[in-house]
Amino acid sequence: MQILDERIERYALEHTTPQPPPMAALEELTHAQLENPQMLSGPVIGRLLELLVHATQAKLVLEIGTYAGYSTLAMAAGLPPGGRILTCELSPAHAQFAAAQFAASRHSEQIELLVGPALQTIQTLPGPFDFVFIDAEKSGYPDYLHAVIDKLSPHGLIAADNTLYHGALLEAPAEEDHSARALSDFNEMLAKDENLAVVMLTVRDGLTLIRRR
Repeated sequence: MQILDERIERYALEHTTPQPPPMAALEELTHAQLENPQMLSGPVIGRLLELLVHATQAKLVLEIGTYAGYSTLAMAAGLPPGGRILTCELSPAHAQFAAAQFAASRHSEQIELLVGPALQTIQTLPGPFDFVFIDAEKSGYPDYLHAVIDKLSPHGLIAADNTLYHGALLEAPAEEDHSARALSDFNEMLAKDENLAVVMLTVRDGLTLIRRR
């Protein structure tokens, strides 16, 4: 299901600050070399993440789900001096691809790539995190949230991607669609949690912003 009219998507893209040439090259390379290139955050979400990191003046960013490294580099562009990103990736192949992009970028010293199951990795990280971006296995979203919520800084912000899931959540998800069911449960959990302040944005495939009250 197309959530937004393609003309609106195109208009939004045309009126967003263009991505720099290295990011455009990374987008093209991802489509040429990786499976499921639709997983790439893309220029609109990338710019939004950059602005959120910049606005929060995040010194320590945690990313759950690296994929090609596009969103990592987008957030790195918004870091203040001395800021760092820890990015978790399960797939060795994706990690290898992303690592090459990081090494070639001007942000290489600010990014640490952590390969392995994210929940295990997060247990070893003390935080506090000023910004967390969740964009990994959809069935893991509730666990990821619970793993990071107590490691947020006082003004920490979480962004969870794909929370509209192609519009499939407007009706009860099919039993066999585990990702849709997990995201539906995640969205309901957020809406009912009085300890959280939540806003769901209808940009691209849905981006939900979360903070502790």
